[in-house]
Amino acid sequence: QVQLVESGGGLVQPGGSLRLSCAASGRGFIVDRMAWYRQAPGKERDLVASITSGGTTNYADSVRGRFTVSRGNAKNTIDLQMNNLKPEDTAVYYCNARGKMGVAIESPDFGSWGQGTQVTVSS
Repeated sequence: QVQLVESGGGLVQPGGSLRLSCAASGRGFIVDRMAWYRQAPGKERDLVASITSGGTTNYADSVRGRFTVSRGNAKNTIDLQMNNLKPEDTAVYYCNARGKMGVAIESPDFGSWGQGTQVTVSS
């Protein structure tokens, strides 16, 4: 299976910045897309930003222009640069990866989640 490990959460004041990182590990997998989701207390888990293997990015309207998702320097890693953070950005942020467990067309799909990292924006 594919394991995801996130890092970089914490407490920051409104207007501040944080950078989250996520690394996928395992054997023989090929990633099609990696993404960040977030879930605030009492709310559903929502997509924040995603990036495909080809580099296509997608953002939630609420973060567009403030957050930037990018591929990390190491293979199968992504970063989320979060600027001008607002209290409403407070949530647990989860990394997600999906793809195939092999190069063959018939290889099974996979979808994996990280354990989540807390981001708190408060003065």
